[in-house]
Amino acid sequence: MKKVYDVIIAGGGIIGCSIAYQQAKLGKQVLILEKRELCSEASSAAAGMLGAQAEIDENLSMLKLALKSRAMFPDIIQELEDLTGISIGLVNEGMIKIAWDDVEAEVLKKQVRFHKEWDGQVRWMAQAEICEREPHLSRGLAGGMLIPNDGQLIAPNLARAFAVGAMARGAVVLEGTEIEDFIFDKESVEGVMTSKGSFYGETVIAAAGAWTGKLLKKADLELPIFPVKGECLSVIPEGPLIRSTIFSDSGGYLVPKKDGRLIIGATSYENEFNPSVSFGGVRMLAERAYKLLPQLASARWEKAWAGIRPQTGDGLPYIGWHPAYKGLFIAAGHYRNGILLSPITGKMVSDSIEGTAAAEDKELYREFEIERGLKKVQEGWIR
Repeated sequence: MKKVYDVIIAGGGIIGCSIAYQQAKLGKQVLILEKRELCSEASSAAAGMLGAQAEIDENLSMLKLALKSRAMFPDIIQELEDLTGISIGLVNEGMIKIAWDDVEAEVLKKQVRFHKEWDGQVRWMAQAEICEREPHLSRGLAGGMLIPNDGQLIAPNLARAFAVGAMARGAVVLEGTEIEDFIFDKESVEGVMTSKGSFYGETVIAAAGAWTGKLLKKADLELPIFPVKGECLSVIPEGPLIRSTIFSDSGGYLVPKKDGRLIIGATSYENEFNPSVSFGGVRMLAERAYKLLPQLASARWEKAWAGIRPQTGDGLPYIGWHPAYKGLFIAAGHYRNGILLSPITGKMVSDSIEGTAAAEDKELYREFEIERGLKKVQEGWIR
């Protein structure tokens, strides 16, 4: 007799593992299928910024979702650390989004006025105040936006904690298992065929990051999810140089970790699946970082790496049911916000499967559904 799981999750990154954790908490029988190793792609490459307000200021739905997710972190981190013993390294020293000149300063001041409506602690900082708070930063700044509640953490540890937490609650994980096709029953998906055999589930969730678009073509769906490679590097200063995360629209970011490392990021190359690190990318990141923080000249080199992030045509993740096949759910396209949105995505998917979303949440969730601008491939489901 074939075993039928409650939920099969295609993808063992932070999104898939967050979903698995939430479903396993409900006592569901969960199977995670990962073609490589758990948390080995974008989840392991992220700098771990929780930039709900630093990077999101145009789409209100995305901002609302990001703020809801940011608010979940203190409780979910405590829960995961207690359950798994994994230190997630949450740092609540805020983020400073800096301006290099008067033009950038005016743009940021408008953002301050906008974001204060959502978080009254957001405020403008003059150059002198920034230098007082962060004395090692360049004196060439024109000011910045202080976002006290945009924290940061150790992204690979969070992803691993979701995975270990899910397994502690009974989830099964199969690594090195590639999905070859879906198993269909008329207009329903009832399982997957993989390199290690067939598996059956009441619900199948496609959460394979930048590879989700390719996977969904097997279910007659063409989603505009494409890869964006990002390179980062890390150094170890002789001592702490900054307390807050420093972010610049024109010059990357600096993220100081609890263990003394400083992560510097990130480049951006669209439609690039090659995970190799380029000399030009490292040089650009190093030059930007040195301009912001001159004392990095004496820091010890640690390493450089790249991750493949899943972006979408309109910049919003796809979180919702397949428009044609019952039993197939999609959660992908989080781009640079996968770490930030991991708690709320797990909740959204569980709410959708269980039918437990509050009315106000349902309204927000609709903004991320699959139907927006799509058509079915066989009958013209195209963007």
